[in-house]
Amino acid sequence: MSTPSSQFKLGPASLTEALFASLRERIINGEIVPGEKVTEQRVAGEYGVARPTAKACLERLTSLGLLRRTAHRSASVPVLDASEIEDLFFSRETFESAATAHLAQARNLTDDVARAQAAMTQAAERADFRDQVQYDIDFHWALVNGVASDRLSRMYEIIAGEIHLTMGQYAAHRRTSPTTVVSEHDAIMTAIRDGDVDGARAALATHLSRARERVLKQVAGGSTPAKSGAGPGDD
Repeated sequence: MSTPSSQFKLGPASLTEALFASLRERIINGEIVPGEKVTEQRVAGEYGVARPTAKACLERLTSLGLLRRTAHRSASVPVLDASEIEDLFFSRETFESAATAHLAQARNLTDDVARAQAAMTQAAERADFRDQVQYDIDFHWALVNGVASDRLSRMYEIIAGEIHLTMGQYAAHRRTSPTTVVSEHDAIMTAIRDGDVDGARAALATHLSRARERVLKQVAGGSTPAKSGAGPGDD
């Protein structure tokens, strides 16, 4: 459903980047619900931007998997089925395992990883779902970017949008104790700090396996993706 013109305000960043960030957050957090259409006209009206700016943003969101467009149809927010989720987590573990092992081998626990974990710990303590999702995203991106490989980062970006979409739609952090994901991250960080390559891979694999099973359990049970504002007990 469209909202009144210019309801959403953009920050001081570049217009396209600010527009992208705002729409991305609304999609991930379920304010724009699965199946909902997102048109150039709608975006231009809601944000007070030119149609070419709206088009460029929608194309970027589509390329990252946060929107999906079929022939002769408007872009809409997708819902991944079980097979797509399985494939997504397979791809995710492939990239992140390589990055985590590389960091462990070098005993390189980067400042970005530590900062993301500290922020996520605080978000978990105050049970802030939105921030937990964002800082979890930051943590895993920090693992990949810690390798300092432009190619690895570009390849990871191909699936990053769908990762974030799934985290938000299925409210992964609401399906377990707020401290569980934090503890799993701690185990990954400890192995990296200790130079334990096998331990780092195993901790990451356990972390992602548990996340995958939480999502697949909901899919198998016929659960629909969470809408914005759903509470911790909304299974």
